[in-house]
Amino acid sequence: MEKMIINRQYRSKQKKIKYDKYHALGNDYLVIRPINDLGDLDAELVQLICNRHCGVGSDGILVGPLESESSDFRLRIFNPDGSEAEKSGNGLRIFSRFLYDQGLVHEDPFTVETLGGNVVCQVQNEGRTVTVEMGKVSFLSTKIPAAGEEREVLREHMDISGATFEYCAATVGNPHCVILCEKSTPELARCYGPLIETAPRFPYRTNVQFLEILDRNNIRIEIWERGAGYTLASGSSSTAAAAVAYKLGFCNEVITVHMPGGSLTIRFSHDFVATMTGPVTRICEGAMDPEMFEK
Repeated sequence: MEKMIINRQYRSKQKKIKYDKYHALGNDYLVIRPINDLGDLDAELVQLICNRHCGVGSDGILVGPLESESSDFRLRIFNPDGSEAEKSGNGLRIFSRFLYDQGLVHEDPFTVETLGGNVVCQVQNEGRTVTVEMGKVSFLSTKIPAAGEEREVLREHMDISGATFEYCAATVGNPHCVILCEKSTPELARCYGPLIETAPRFPYRTNVQFLEILDRNNIRIEIWERGAGYTLASGSSSTAAAAVAYKLGFCNEVITVHMPGGSLTIRFSHDFVATMTGPVTRICEGAMDPEMFEK
């Protein structure tokens, strides 16, 4: 039987696709440079590469650096379901570490263009720590977006599968729904996360965080990530959850966000501009064989 290649453009190349793999608090990404020429990076191809049994396995793919007219670099971010994400805090930190490892940046600030806006990044500690200015957090329904009249989406209620949740919604360039709860657990995220992600009130789906306030400077979250599912850590989710805690007066302007994968620090200005600092770990580099794309 004749073998079929998933990506026809790739078939003509018949070369190995190089990648670099990193994780940020257990949230792992593959960085693929555009020189690999994957052709049209469609959903089926992304799903195969991210598959942990038939592909390399990851929580997403970062394609870059690409040329930008407004920033030093441009980055495309793909979720493991093949959808393209507007912004990812962990992805931006990983991409920054990759640029540092490639000698393309040093320990001075630089800018990265994403679908969710331009951000300022800075590598420290020889690449092991990265700070990202995530931009201004908004709670406005028309910006998130969230259904209904224009308003700040704060302390509203929803009924999901027999349970009632109090929630706030926010955007940091991508949409988030922050559920207020006394105890944040993986079971909550796995059970209700996919239902909230696809709730009709969020027309472009949403990331979901289950927020537990620990004290004035510490929160704990469990995460269901849009397009990825249950996730050990997320930079944009941390930013959104911390912004809600700050907005509601539960926490001060500097907040440590605790997640199953580890902790990040989020700092807010008076007008809700968020700066995130956290670690990045290099895992490996490798190459995908053309045989992987045959089926």
